[in-house]
Amino acid sequence: MKKLMRILVFIVIPVVFHTLHAQDSAAVLEEVPIDYMSRNPIYDYDAATLSNTDTIPDFDSKVSKLKITGTVYQSDGITPAKDVILYIWHQDENGYYDMKTDNHKRYVNHRGWIKTDADGQYTFYTFFPGSYPHSREKRHIHVEVKEAGKTDYALNGFLFEDDPFLSKICRKRLTKKGINNILSTPKKGDIHVANHDIVLKADNQ
Repeated sequence: MKKLMRILVFIVIPVVFHTLHAQDSAAVLEEVPIDYMSRNPIYDYDAATLSNTDTIPDFDSKVSKLKITGTVYQSDGITPAKDVILYIWHQDENGYYDMKTDNHKRYVNHRGWIKTDADGQYTFYTFFPGSYPHSREKRHIHVEVKEAGKTDYALNGFLFEDDPFLSKICRKRLTKKGINNILSTPKKGDIHVANHDIVLKADNQ
């Protein structure tokens, strides 16, 4: 009888261990999706905290604070687009990308995500990025969008009305192409505010 009990113990323990290990592995996979390293960072948001407002890291410590707010419209330019994810990222005030690492994946620290509300409204609290040192690169903020049931795509990056490197020729080219991505940023109190509406692409574009 004792011999039989020993045999059962040797059988049960590995089975239990394997089950627990499988549960742990499943939990890990749930926390870090298997495509995490290769997928677009637009999907790396925290679903539990996603709302129509986000604050970029280091916002509180920056001198030139910036609020970007507006409404996202469907391709008709009239209907507010709800539940649309906007993802932005940009350089620091000195023109460099502040790189971080999470789960062995490098990413730009100054980034954020919002999901538009029922009225299509969104707000980002961030700061003015710098132009890359010793260059004539225009200051800019990268923007990507993800609509439900559609592939993510990049929008024209946000530029700034007062940027000395935003030439008249560049402005005319953007106007000719019908691109509206230049932000006017008047200061209100201790923060600059840009009101900027976005019209999503039509399905055939």
